[in-house]
Amino acid sequence: MDLITIIGLTAAICTTVSFIPQAIKIIKIRETRDISLLTYLFLEVGILLWLIYGISLSNLPLIFANTITLLFTTIILGLKIKFG
Repeated sequence: MDLITIIGLTAAICTTVSFIPQAIKIIKIRETRDISLLTYLFLEVGILLWLIYGISLSNLPLIFANTITLLFTTIILGLKIKFG
């Protein structure tokens, strides 16, 4: 694996993991009042487009990061809609 791929995977891990605390907090307290629905809608679309872009390039860091991040943001968005 080359250095650029390692840097990409490291960035992917960092940005993906950043959504875990928010998801856990929402699941625990079942409160989403402070989460912006519009922000998460735009974020969800953006992540989906990045995933499609990564797949089209066969770029492992983009595919990895955006698949996992899409899962977390979908959970957060779903909870926002449910508890919002």
